Amino acid sequence: MNPQLDALLKRTISSGKLISSSLPLCDAISLFLLSPDYPRGRLDDEEMQAIMNRPAYWAFCWASGQVLAHFIMQHRELVKGKQVLDLGCGSGVVGIAAALKGAKAVIACDNDPDALIAAEANARTNGVKLQLLADLSELSGHIDMVIAADVLYDRDNLPLLNALPGIASEVIVADSRIKNIPLYGYEKIFSSSATTIPDLDEFREFNQVKVYRALPPGFSAHKDSE
Repeated sequence: MNPQLDALLKRTISSGKLISSSLPLCDAISLFLLSPDYPRGRLDDEEMQAIMNRPAYWAFCWASGQVLAHFIMQHRELVKGKQVLDLGCGSGVVGIAAALKGAKAVIACDNDPDALIAAEANARTNGVKLQLLADLSELSGHIDMVIAADVLYDRDNLPLLNALPGIASEVIVADSRIKNIPLYGYEKIFSSSATTIPDLDEFREFNQVKVYRALPPGFSAHKDSE
């Protein structure tokens, strides 16, 4: 196991533990994730406060991340030989998939320092290397592709959709939290279903993942943007 990640988890979920988990849609990838027997009853006030103050998002493989990682694993031509930015990397699953499928370099970007530690540890476990970036504003150099999963749960992140095509000519976004919001400048390329690992018993609607691609300037997605 990974003592450093265990210590980070226990700052938030003191009674939780991490295990090495393979993914139903990407069994070639293993991640350090919260054990499925995590506490599900009422937590004491101190632990609830810790979870709200410093949520360990990196200890889960969210549905959209798993779907996008699977898509990349099935279509290596998307990333092979490219400089890839994994925005909001969390556990690092999407960036790891890109690295496994031949990306020239993968930058894992997350404003949670714990997530960067987790992504690096998970990359090492899978025999690949990620470059780490704490803030998108610090990005430098050429990027061919941006991949982003599960970043739109926070509506404050929606302006990123307009900014990302200015970073790279190829942008792919996966999310299960967008409901009836048209993504102007993007087309939906497919939908899929997955659960978060470990399973959070979420509403079924949050298991429905939509994957979008940024359109070239001047194109309109019409009805597929929804």
